Amino acid sequence: MEYGKAFTRLCGIVKRLRGEGGCPWDREQSPQSLRGDLAEETYECIEAINEGDPAHIREELGDLFLLVTMISYMHQQEGLFTISDVLGGISEKLIRRHPHVFGGAKAENSATVLENWARIKVEQEGRKPRDSALDEVSRSLPPLERAFKLQQRAAKKGFDWPQAGGVLNKLREEVEEVAAAAKTVTVAVAAAETAATTAAAVAEEKDALEEELGDLLFSVINLCRFFAVDPALALGRTNGKFIRRFEYVEKCMKENALEMKTENLEAMDRFWDEAKRLPQRSAPA
Repeated sequence: MEYGKAFTRLCGIVKRLRGEGGCPWDREQSPQSLRGDLAEETYECIEAINEGDPAHIREELGDLFLLVTMISYMHQQEGLFTISDVLGGISEKLIRRHPHVFGGAKAENSATVLENWARIKVEQEGRKPRDSALDEVSRSLPPLERAFKLQQRAAKKGFDWPQAGGVLNKLREEVEEVAAAAKTVTVAVAAAETAATTAAAVAEEKDALEEELGDLLFSVINLCRFFAVDPALALGRTNGKFIRRFEYVEKCMKENALEMKTENLEAMDRFWDEAKRLPQRSAPA
């Protein structure tokens, strides 16, 4: 009952915001205009979970609840479906896809649960069987996350490296190919400056470099997957580390009355090395 009262209150607030005399900004929004906010709030919620701060997590989950409720209510206003339809639909799906909990089916492990889930989608929900195992991966995912999931799906079908050595060798191969492509681009750019080649030729070489860099990133993500490391979390961790160290460099440069510019790169490198030696908490967050 406490959940019901809290959600009813939220629905009432959303209805008020979207109604006559409500908030002009909220009234102007649409499901399309809130797509970016939905993605941003999801990542902010992930960040809060990574921090392990309950108060922050609670706040970010509230933002997600608001957006989901708002978008649901927008469709209700259009007469397409209601907020109750959304809640009822997910409840029915959970019961239907967990017969080992709400029915008499058995599932001894997570793998069996996922197998049952896939079968129920086709047999009970009428989902068309996918032409490819990779079709199950959403096209709307960010490229990094999509690459990770594509590799996971392929691995489930047996298309995977038998050992880590194969992945590492592939990664080294891709690094060499990127280096070769980068060298070719450098030569092409220099030739273009002397009119020895055309802009179209340079663009073609840059396109080839882009493809090789994509292959390299894909291989790095594959190595992460092989060792059960989430590449998005790993990259997020490195982003945070870079921010802390860069802010330390900014702080030291300011204290030494030095500008952040190429001419002072030697000093910036020195402070960067200092930041690397500091305990993580010692550098500014």
